[in-house]
Amino acid sequence: MSRNIIPKTTYQEIMLSGHPMIDVRAPIEFDKGAFPSSSNFPLMQDSERQRVGTCYKEQGQDAAIALGHSLVNGKVKQQRVDAWLAFIKQHPDAYLYCFRGGLRSQLSQQWIKEAGVDIPYVEGGYKAMRQYLIEVIDNAPAKQPVFILSGITGSGKTDFLLQRSESVDLEGYAHHRGSSFGRYHEGQPTQINFENQLAVALLKHQERKEQCLLVEDESFLIGRSAIPKAFYEGMQSADILVLEEPEDTRLTRLLNEYVHKMHSGYVERLGEEAGFTAFSEYLSQSITSIKKRLGGQLHDEFQTIISKALNMQLQQNDTQGHLEWISLLLTRYYDPMYQYQLEQKQERVIFKGSHQAMHEWLDHYKK
Repeated sequence: MSRNIIPKTTYQEIMLSGHPMIDVRAPIEFDKGAFPSSSNFPLMQDSERQRVGTCYKEQGQDAAIALGHSLVNGKVKQQRVDAWLAFIKQHPDAYLYCFRGGLRSQLSQQWIKEAGVDIPYVEGGYKAMRQYLIEVIDNAPAKQPVFILSGITGSGKTDFLLQRSESVDLEGYAHHRGSSFGRYHEGQPTQINFENQLAVALLKHQERKEQCLLVEDESFLIGRSAIPKAFYEGMQSADILVLEEPEDTRLTRLLNEYVHKMHSGYVERLGEEAGFTAFSEYLSQSITSIKKRLGGQLHDEFQTIISKALNMQLQQNDTQGHLEWISLLLTRYYDPMYQYQLEQKQERVIFKGSHQAMHEWLDHYKK
């Protein structure tokens, strides 16, 4: 059996380069979490893996290996090998890995070699690479100063972050914008995939030798994605930068995010009529999701204003009516909540300013 192995010392290089990898774990394992540059071409499907696992527990390793060979044999085996070879043809430098860099990696490597191709597998497999990425996240706050970008709703924190090389967009990796509005159409990643993407982003950030790390002010949970505990704790002691914008600029930005972008997204996926209906339901449901905090009377007031704005949009192709409920949302919900939260950590605020002033402050800090 070939022993062509990629050592653990190359994990950083693998993650930074986005090196193509074949993940030979079963689909159920891959779906729980994998690496951004990996593709799933399993040695065994879920049901096959389950049977082999049961056999291993009841009869031991030799019996489990024999069962595995009987399940993945003949045409089935050839299909698996052909899938690997097709991927390797597109990615001649690919690596492969299983859960621990053990039997599945070695067997897959052997079968591929028998087909005339020599491909290395990664030492330690998924488990060891995953542990490496966890350590990257846990150690990141101690590697350079961390700044937390805060700002009232509509101040354009995400827009600002995306312009800065020293930033890492936590909400982007969680596929979830913090508010009930402006959320992604797509679902969120698994917790493991959120963490893996964050770790790779931090590795790239460190490779650029940035002088600081800039992240948005977040709760522990971003939707259902939890910021890893050690990293979140590092955020809690970091200095805070507050982005400030005038109200009219905030309203214009939120009209674009909550209405224009969301409406066009629904229409693009569902068509004009069905898209508008889905967009209308999204606005109504978003308000209902914060009904307990608003109170019943204010919630009903919002729904009435939204209905009028939607009717105006439908009849006159004019979205300006939405500014009424967005303005009310700021003054009665988001702004008071933000002011209260900021007061709790006022001693950590070291700078406040506009987008331009914030850019200048950070540029000066980096010199």
